[in-house]
Amino acid sequence: MNRPNLPDGTLDGDRHLYAVRVYYEDTDLSGITYHANYLRWFERARSDLLRRLEIDQRAAIEAGEGAYAVSEVMLKYLRPAKLDDDVLIETRCTQMRAASCRMHQRAFRGDELLAEAELRIGFVAPDGRPTRQPAAWREAFTRFMEPQDTA
Repeated sequence: MNRPNLPDGTLDGDRHLYAVRVYYEDTDLSGITYHANYLRWFERARSDLLRRLEIDQRAAIEAGEGAYAVSEVMLKYLRPAKLDDDVLIETRCTQMRAASCRMHQRAFRGDELLAEAELRIGFVAPDGRPTRQPAAWREAFTRFMEPQDTA
């Protein structure tokens, strides 16, 4: 039996790319994507980025170390995504700190920018208090942020 590929993003230099499609359930009565779905798509892309960077957030949660949580988000809608559109989510990490990082995410339909978000993601202990990210995780993000040699 041939199985379909699971949802899967890719690293492209200092950005992560993740594809989604607009389904009927994502839209309102007019066939336009409901605004909250951009947040869901951005979250899926960030989760896939963690997997690509070999950051095992689930293991950290199960070990009682902590997890990432969004502490700030500024979302700007520019154009609507519509039923059956193919949307590409681009994620970049723009700043790395001991307990948090900042990310910029954009949603495109082809070359057309649909929405973008500026986020602050904090690492929190099981009690909900900010704590330092694991050193290996900070290193993985720092490597991801470095300019890539394309020559």
